[in-house]
Amino acid sequence: MKTGAGHHKNTDELIDTINHVFAMFRVNFHNQYYSAFGDNNESENLAKKLWLNKLANFKTNTIYRASEKIIEDSEYLPTLNKMIQICLTCSLPKELPTAKEAYFEACNKPTPKASQAWSHPIVFLAGRDTGWSILHSQIEATAFPRFQNIFEKYRDRLAGGETFSIENKEGTKKLKQKPAAQRYNKEQIKALKSSLEQI
Repeated sequence: MKTGAGHHKNTDELIDTINHVFAMFRVNFHNQYYSAFGDNNESENLAKKLWLNKLANFKTNTIYRASEKIIEDSEYLPTLNKMIQICLTCSLPKELPTAKEAYFEACNKPTPKASQAWSHPIVFLAGRDTGWSILHSQIEATAFPRFQNIFEKYRDRLAGGETFSIENKEGTKKLKQKPAAQRYNKEQIKALKSSLEQI
């Protein structure tokens, strides 16, 4: 396959990786591979160019690991979408929770949030960007989709090699407790007595 990727630092290395992956798939998914491409080199080369373009943001060792995982776990020749999903999985740290686990973690951490121990910084960042008040006040059906969208954007950036950390810029504002005015207390007691008398 002779084509340029444009996105990858080392295009020749990526081309070799894609060619190698296709060769691995041809050996392991023999019948399916020939059903998809037959002896048509043009069709195969078009598929390789598409994969080259869409997988250019992943490191070559991630692409190899993903293809090996597919060969170990699947009986079927993967689609490009499946390959991208496995590449994402292979490029993420093992301690990174799922979006749902991250959502529950963000909802349950006490304040101050930035001072807590997080499974991964992007869980904190997704919670912060979603809005702590939204996570604490809205039902899961409303808050989770918003959180998930933000979390997955951070996850994709993480898979692309970006690193994240938590900067403790949250102020630890303490509210001063002020005793209620005596007149207010008397009004509350009077209201309580009148409500009890009605029972």
